[in-house]
Amino acid sequence: MSAPATPRRTAPTPAAPSAPPRGSARTGGLDWRVRFALLSVVWGFSFLFIKVGTEAFAPFQVALGRVFFGALALLAVLLVRREPLPRGRRTWGHLAVAALLLNTAPFALFAYAEQSITSTLAGICNATSPLWGMALSLVALSEDRPTRRRFAGLGIGFLGVLTVLGAWQGFTGIDAKGTALALLASLCYPIGWIYVRRTLAGTAGSPVAMTGAQLMLSTLQLATVSALFTSAPAAFPLWPTLAVITLGALGTGAALQMQYGLVTEIGPTTAQMVTYFIPVIATTAGVLVLGEQLHWNTPVGALIVLAGAALTQARPQPAKRG
Repeated sequence: MSAPATPRRTAPTPAAPSAPPRGSARTGGLDWRVRFALLSVVWGFSFLFIKVGTEAFAPFQVALGRVFFGALALLAVLLVRREPLPRGRRTWGHLAVAALLLNTAPFALFAYAEQSITSTLAGICNATSPLWGMALSLVALSEDRPTRRRFAGLGIGFLGVLTVLGAWQGFTGIDAKGTALALLASLCYPIGWIYVRRTLAGTAGSPVAMTGAQLMLSTLQLATVSALFTSAPAAFPLWPTLAVITLGALGTGAALQMQYGLVTEIGPTTAQMVTYFIPVIATTAGVLVLGEQLHWNTPVGALIVLAGAALTQARPQPAKRG
């Protein structure tokens, strides 16, 4: 739902363990700015699709449909390109863990969370992933030492979270369990990326092939969990069913393919800025389409969260010589 992380970042995303190098030829017919905007809209609307899907299906089933149709979309791309899936037991073993951390767990947690919180709040919680990544990097990534600016960003970001939740009112009107699940989901992404960086960096295979395999493994994981803990749907209502299919094929499959094209064309730093537009789109969609209520502290807090997240991703400029 958020932009794929580069090898030096821990951004929230269910993406492949590697990103294509910058400098390749343009990958799409549309201007990159148009594709950037489309990607922001697609990922922003993902929280609306989750909300609609949970109206008819169990959370595990929503997550299952998401990874299943996402995997189909990426496998179709591999088939057209005639690219093979990754090989090797070690690679597939690490991909299974990555699937659990980057797909299975966060997708299910967001679906459970949106049973009791708005899609708007879920989208804002998703934007806290860079903050969690910054906090985890203090102890997990010795090569990624924080600066004062990034420390400030961490503090500002969590101040934004408290603003969104209305801490001065005692969190009145906020479902604590649902919010905690959404924040836990956002925490899964940087944990997953730390694991990926330590185990799959430099592994042979294109990003699409690695992510396709990852989504296949997540499909197996969620199919098993769904069979054990949920009953088969009694019906497939039109709109919830379409929401889940769109969430998977477009929001998880095609969107990742679009993101890889952007990374190739404009570089990971610029492409990752899509992360900061997602809560804006999610909030707009939730209010206009689902009629969710919006209080002043929600957009104000979201802006503070995004400002803090941007600071945590800031890198020191190299010193000038002479």
